[in-house]
Amino acid sequence: MLKYNNITKTLEQDEFKYSLQDPEEPNLYRDIFSYGEVPKIPFNHRIVPMNPPDEIWITDTTFRDGQQSLPPFTVKQIVDVFDMLHTLSGPNGMIRQTEFFLYTEKDRKAIEKCIERGYKYPEITGWIRAVKQDFKLVKEMGLKETGILTSVSDYHIFLKLKKKRSEAMKDYLGVVSAALEHGIIPRCHFEDITRADFYGFVVPFVQELMKLSKEAKIPVKIRACDTLGYGVSYPGVALPRSVKGIAHGLCKIAGVPSEWLEWHGHNDFYKGVINASTAWMYGVSAANGALLGIGERTGNTPIESMLIEYQQLKGTVNGMDTTIITDIANYFEKEIGYKIPGNQPFVGSKFNVTKAGIHADGIMKNEEIYNIFDTMKILKRNVDVEITDKSGLAGIAFWINARLHLEGPSRVNKEHAVVAAIKTWIDTEYKGGRTTSISEPEMWLQIEHHRPELFIKK
Repeated sequence: MLKYNNITKTLEQDEFKYSLQDPEEPNLYRDIFSYGEVPKIPFNHRIVPMNPPDEIWITDTTFRDGQQSLPPFTVKQIVDVFDMLHTLSGPNGMIRQTEFFLYTEKDRKAIEKCIERGYKYPEITGWIRAVKQDFKLVKEMGLKETGILTSVSDYHIFLKLKKKRSEAMKDYLGVVSAALEHGIIPRCHFEDITRADFYGFVVPFVQELMKLSKEAKIPVKIRACDTLGYGVSYPGVALPRSVKGIAHGLCKIAGVPSEWLEWHGHNDFYKGVINASTAWMYGVSAANGALLGIGERTGNTPIESMLIEYQQLKGTVNGMDTTIITDIANYFEKEIGYKIPGNQPFVGSKFNVTKAGIHADGIMKNEEIYNIFDTMKILKRNVDVEITDKSGLAGIAFWINARLHLEGPSRVNKEHAVVAAIKTWIDTEYKGGRTTSISEPEMWLQIEHHRPELFIKK
């Protein structure tokens, strides 16, 4: 069937039909995933059109996938983080949903406490296995939506489930039908989609799901899970690794509305953020992630990174309060005991701190020279320096001005006598074999030693 597209101003094919391919042996794409070597990136040079949805947003898996990588959160910690997610999200629901396990008494207690908050965003959803009896848990908690594990690669279907594709699809469709009968929105987690036979299993399965959705008049959502981070965003990459191909195929070929699509990526190959952003740009409305990028192995896509990415793409904050990102980082370190890598963007202790004297010199003249944006305004984090043998006179002067809040004529420069004296002491330390940074207390002692009458510690 042909249909006129008002955006592209062309006639386009509107209906695609693909039949389930049901081989006796699994397709493990051994030419790509040999296992004994680093995976290959195949190209077929097919280009799909960029197709950003009208609206894009973020969904959260901090309490599900994220929590799997850390010691279990307490109920209080879950509620505290949920409160911060709500504030960070803002009134327009930039963080649209968050998902929870439902299996333990603590999980259910945490959900009850979060529901009591009465927040519209993020909406609380569940996560269950693809078994019908688990829907009882969803109904008991009064949730409107739940994730369901529906693995789609032959690695999972043949090697883990010990089934054929037709058997797996039949079981999955039965569970989804049960969800729809209960009036629950099912969110099918297409585990390992970047190693799946896209046109031989994924698309036929999705088209059957869309039929069930149409009959029940209830959305059936699809979460495309890049479980091992194999997704690649380069132009012309072939399936199954093409993020663009997956997004375009689910939206255009399989007929899933953008607002029913999510991308869930991992960072095994350092591509978590770019893959989620690419999914947005090629038809997927929701990018799923976890705070600080916590999660299995190398972690999930960091939510804070996607909030910043959204602002770069859309040019608006859309009501979100990004200053809460720093509060969240502090909470995870102090209350949960999670050590954030110092150089992690936006949340690490050193992400906007320089040790280089030449950078400090530039920042003293104008911080825009070496700071990515107004980190104080956006993240409540002042640009800063750490003192080492590489900091030079400029780094020392910057440190003094920042710590003593010196402004205008009272600011010290590289030529100040105290700056030079401290530089001499630092050089002596490192010539003697020191390998650690100069600590804050040591710097204060140096200031008070050289000019106590000039610098009053504040």
